[in-house]
Formats: sequence, C-alpha cells, structure tokens
Amino acid sequence: MRSKALMAIAWCLLGSLAALSQGGGATGQAPVAETVAPNIPGVVAGGTKVQLLQEGLQGAQGATSLPDGTLLFTERNVNRINKVDKDGNISSYMEDTGATNSFSFDPKGRVIGVQYTPAQVGVLAPVKTTLADQCDGNGFGRPNDLVIDKKGGVYFTDDLGKPTEGIKPRVCYIKPDGGVIKITDDIARPNGIQLSPDERILYVDDTNGDAIRAFDVQPDGSTRNERIFATITEGLRKTDAGATSSGADGLAIDGAGRLYVTAYSGVQVFSPQGRYLGSIPIPRQASNLAFAGPDKKTLYVLSINALYKIPMLTEGYMGRAK
Repeated sequence: MRSKALMAIAWCLLGSLAALSQGGGATGQAPVAETVAPNIPGVVAGGTKVQLLQEGLQGAQGATSLPDGTLLFTERNVNRINKVDKDGNISSYMEDTGATNSFSFDPKGRVIGVQYTPAQVGVLAPVKTTLADQCDGNGFGRPNDLVIDKKGGVYFTDDLGKPTEGIKPRVCYIKPDGGVIKITDDIARPNGIQLSPDERILYVDDTNGDAIRAFDVQPDGSTRNERIFATITEGLRKTDAGATSSGADGLAIDGAGRLYVTAYSGVQVFSPQGRYLGSIPIPRQASNLAFAGPDKKTLYVLSINALYKIPMLTEGYMGRAK
C-alpha cells in the first residue's frame, strides 16, 4: 500500500512539473512566443517587438484613449474600466459598469458604453442613464462595439440579436436627438465599428465572415451604398455551420485613414482604398485595439486576458478618442 501511495505522489509531482514547464501555473495556459511586426511602410518598422504589458485580465475589451493619450479599456467580466499610465501601470478608472464591452466619449464629455447587463447603450458618467434599449422597435441581444461621431450620434453593433424572436444581429445609429435607426441587419455577426477621419465612411467587420463592409454616411447619420471594403484572407477558420470565419473584432483608424482590424491572424492593416498592407502577429488572439500615448503613436492591442503595446511609425486619428 505504501509503495502505491508513493507512486501516486510521484505521478502527481510529475504532472505538476509538466504543467509548470508548459507555463500552466494558475491559468493553465501554455507559454506564448514573443512576436515582432513585419515592415509595413509608414505604419510600423520591421522587427518592432510586440510588448506584453499585463496578463491575467478578465474579459479585456473596449480600448479607447483620454485626451492626454492615457489608454482606457474594459475588463467586462469584473465590471470595470481600467486605466494604463505612461509607465504601463494599470489601475481602476471606473467600477460598476453594467458589463460594458466597449465605450468612448461624446462631444459633451460623457462616457457612453454598450452594456451587457442590461442590454443597452447607456451613459456611464457623469450621470448613469439609458440612451437606447431598442432599435427598429426591438430590444438588443448583445450590444458589442460603438463609435461616436462629432455630432454626438452613436453607431453601434448588436452582434447576436435575438434569434428566438426573429431579430437578427444589427448595426444601429442613435441620432443626437435620441432617435434610433437601423443601419443594416444583413451581416452575420457585426462586431467592430469605426468611422473614417472625415466621417464620410462607416466601417463594420464580421466575426463570422471575411468581409469588412463600408457605408457612405449621409448628413442625417443614415447610410447608403453598402459594399465590401476589404476581405480578410489570412488565418481564416470554418465555423460549425461550415461558414468562413475571420475572427474579426475591434477596429481602429490612423490619421492617414488606414484601417486596423483584430482577427485570428493578428492585427491586419488596410489602406483607405481597402488594399491589404500587412499583418502584425499578436502572441494571443487579438480582440480589440486603440491608438494611445501622448502623440497617439502607440498601438495597444488586447486579447481577452492580456494587453500588448506596439510602437508605431504612424499616429492614430486625433479627432476622436476612439
């Protein structure tokens, strides 16, 4: 009996050592190799290291920046928005956020977020209130991402809809006067959303597809001329239903109008004309991103549980926080 007990202990110790050798530790995750950026002219210098700032985050999403370049991001699973200072230290910026997934600042300085609990677009500060909990007469499944225009209108995605009620995933717009209109419901899983620097073009990506859509923005905030702006061709996977999935998630834009999208393959970069320029590999699957820093020349990239930064040659668009 004693020999069997000793053997069992030995096997447990060997298992523990094996887990540690794979980087399991408390998280059970294998170690991830560092990555570097390729040379993308005018965007990032070849060999630039993708620097890890923090691991162990819980549902990291919704990156945006303050006017001084400070990075903010949501940690949805713990109901919090975090702040990253110039030295990379992370602290709490806001608590009790209603499981906000993404947020930004409107022209009045209000913090506007897309929330899971309840499913709505709401004002988080200075006074909490609901901006919209319906679009086209129907409630939301899961508001996911947003971008706010210079007039204070809010474009946002509902990436799930309510299939049991016949409500498809949608892209909607909250007008500055509070009215809500539907932009489209023909994207399988609309996720990241962004405006061009001149706000004449709205971009929306599709997690469950490979196309990034573009729309021409009209003076009243509605859109026309929906089209495919670019197609993601790297790192594609098949869904259980057999569709092609890119894993497209967050969108960011730089001052030159180049579009950045997080996907299975990392951060893909496209010219303002939709031409593929290159991809920056990220150690873990990228979920969201934003330009920040005093000159907005640092690209911060989130995975669900980690935060990275990349020194860039270009700068993010200065006219909006996000």
